[in-house]
Amino acid sequence: MKLRLLLGTLLFTAMTAQAQVATLNENFDGFTAGNTTFPQSGWSAITASPTPAFPPVSPRMIVAQDNDNPTNKFVQSYAGNNGAEPSYLISPQIAAPAGDKTLSFQTTLVSPSPGPGTIQIGLVSNPADMSTFVAVGNPVTVGTIGTIQNISVPIPASSSQYIVFRFTPSATHVAIQIDNVMYNTASNLAVSDQIKSQELVKFAVNLDNTALQFITKKDPKNISIYSASGQKVSGGKLSGKSFDISTLQTGVYFIIIETAENSTVKSKFIKK
Repeated sequence: MKLRLLLGTLLFTAMTAQAQVATLNENFDGFTAGNTTFPQSGWSAITASPTPAFPPVSPRMIVAQDNDNPTNKFVQSYAGNNGAEPSYLISPQIAAPAGDKTLSFQTTLVSPSPGPGTIQIGLVSNPADMSTFVAVGNPVTVGTIGTIQNISVPIPASSSQYIVFRFTPSATHVAIQIDNVMYNTASNLAVSDQIKSQELVKFAVNLDNTALQFITKKDPKNISIYSASGQKVSGGKLSGKSFDISTLQTGVYFIIIETAENSTVKSKFIKK
């Protein structure tokens, strides 16, 4: 019995260790859309309480999707009828930060928000207890509807193993959106969707933001690039292992790759 108990303890310890992740690279596209779909994929949420004010609309942590491209999803913290108290989005458990990684993400204010909001990054030791929240860096003001802000926050060494986004509205019905969350070591690539990998296709934006550099066993048959609004802005084949994006404006783009095996890989990247 003692041997069995010890084996069970060792198995539990191994499972706990495996549950920790060293890095994050989350675009939320694989999440289930909806108003009450957390927890999922290791992420969880704690929302502010509704107030007695009319109408009785509860704060929510929403997984929303692009109307023009439903495969593109993002997270929105919606204040409901509580325009003062914060809501929290909590990451999966990470390995204890050593101070060598940076958190980066994109954020914007969602229409028709009546006022700005802020995002404060922090660390917690207990994903269910926000009293353990320790702020990291300064709060980010999100104040312009539709303007995408690229944010980077160095994460210091800590024993706390959960990264938290604390959303604080300035008024009722404020909605703040985040997407393309990356927690990793600093890199010359410096993009939120740094590397996508599927069916042996990998790519990243080069240092000069002029090309996509591919790592593939076989060159794709065709590449198509679309703007955030769904308009095709570029297409063609690789030149060497590179695809030219020098004429594209800064922003988020979607890419469809037709592989040599006649399958389709869909992803997105950020040009800075």
